[in-house]
Amino acid sequence: MSILLVSTTRDPDKWVKTLKEKNESLDIQIYPDVERPDDVEFAISWKHPEGLYKDFPNLKVIASMGAGVNHILKDDKLPEGVKVTRIVDNQLTEDMSQFVLLQCLAVSRNLFIHLQDQSDKRWKPKSYQTPEKTSVGIMGYGVLGQEAGKVLKANGFEVFGYANSSKMVNGVKVYGADELDAFLNKTQILVCLLPVTSKTKGILDLQLFEKLKEDAYLINVARGEHLIEADLISAIDRDIIKGASLDVFQEEPLPEIHPFWNHPKIQITPHIASMTGPESVANQLLENYNRMKKGESLINEVDVEKGY
Repeated sequence: MSILLVSTTRDPDKWVKTLKEKNESLDIQIYPDVERPDDVEFAISWKHPEGLYKDFPNLKVIASMGAGVNHILKDDKLPEGVKVTRIVDNQLTEDMSQFVLLQCLAVSRNLFIHLQDQSDKRWKPKSYQTPEKTSVGIMGYGVLGQEAGKVLKANGFEVFGYANSSKMVNGVKVYGADELDAFLNKTQILVCLLPVTSKTKGILDLQLFEKLKEDAYLINVARGEHLIEADLISAIDRDIIKGASLDVFQEEPLPEIHPFWNHPKIQITPHIASMTGPESVANQLLENYNRMKKGESLINEVDVEKGY
């Protein structure tokens, strides 16, 4: 029995070293140097080449290296019946909530505007808005969204959530799927933490931006597939929203010719809002590996049909 490690953007040696420190008897094959595909039953994966897993006839589980699983599920050639798991990690959750807080504070204090003024050598004091007067709407109120909401609320922001069903979570009103307009009408800073599904792809479009409060701002830390990129540029240039901070993109790395790079009201970070480290998640991965061997139910298993 063998573990396959597939990582096209992360250093696989670091992951192998950490896993071996936990269990030195592990048989780990690193893509693309796979000599025994028939032995592979468990794959640890990040952004695999589409169609790869059809070549592993005994594969039972594909474990994402991170919280997201769209990089796996978008492959329409996955073996039938294969199970998919994702990472739920306290450090990853904490890192994401801190990044969202950082962005929201920067927006409310006009930091991005002043950085542009510095670039233009322009001294232009501007009054700022306190958190108490700033409403933040979080689309996708699961594990990451709830933690971000808790941190924002603790720092004075007015917080709303959006999820499949309406509810109250730790004092935060969460709007349901049929209440999107009401949610948007109350939101000044929109934070996208949605999973990627057939219903959420392209949800961040011009029609949605037009329903936000005046001087709204977008923060996308979910996936690039959520955003209609041309609509964002149009919305900013027409003063429908005042700007955006983007950590995720439809194509990564972002091509050098992409218009986002030079847009003065778009802030770019290279998908670093929260990053999974092998040290913090190795035990979780190996727990599922051992559960698979025993035929037990997996932790953090994804509903492949729902996409999360």
